[in-house]
Amino acid sequence: MRGQRAESEHKDLKHWGAMSRFAQPMARLIDELKKLPGVGTKSAQRFAFHILRSSEEDAAALANAVLTLRAKLRLCSVCNNITDIDPCVYCSSATRNQRVICVVEEATNIAAVEKTRHYNGVYHVLHGSISPIHGMGPEQLRIDNLLKRVEDGQVDEVILATNPTVEGEATATYLSGQLRRAGLRVTRIATGIPAGGDIEYADEVTMLKAIEGRREL
Repeated sequence: MRGQRAESEHKDLKHWGAMSRFAQPMARLIDELKKLPGVGTKSAQRFAFHILRSSEEDAAALANAVLTLRAKLRLCSVCNNITDIDPCVYCSSATRNQRVICVVEEATNIAAVEKTRHYNGVYHVLHGSISPIHGMGPEQLRIDNLLKRVEDGQVDEVILATNPTVEGEATATYLSGQLRRAGLRVTRIATGIPAGGDIEYADEVTMLKAIEGRREL
């Protein structure tokens, strides 16, 4: 059944591809889908035709899920994690070590650290990294509330778990200088993560070794 549907959608694409342009609603949906990361024109067209062929209930469920995502999710006022409650589940947890903060570039990176099942601290999400070529400086990152958390004197260690890229290393170096305080331990994750890689795609063992092998900065 799935193979038949894929073949049918492929025929639809060939038929529509022969036309000079798509109908305006279809063209609009394709243009919006192309904005998604990793989605090119062909993939966007396949997704659009799949949605067109779906039942009204399925299409409505997809649209409602997108609208609900935008309406219900926000940034945690403490750590900037994406959450539907404030503070988020990590910042409000009574069982996690609130005195150790793991700094990551994006909220998606948290899952990679959690997969190790050996880290029990909390997080801070920067929502990016220092990249002058892309117009991203320290002022564009969510650093101010991290410094405030440290200045309150309730933090013993900050783990800099930014990606091992040029931008990630620049961000870690900058943060290390900003976080220097008497009695505060600032560490960097070890090179269990390959240089130029993204911790979002690290497996459990690699991420665990990176956390365990963190070093002083």
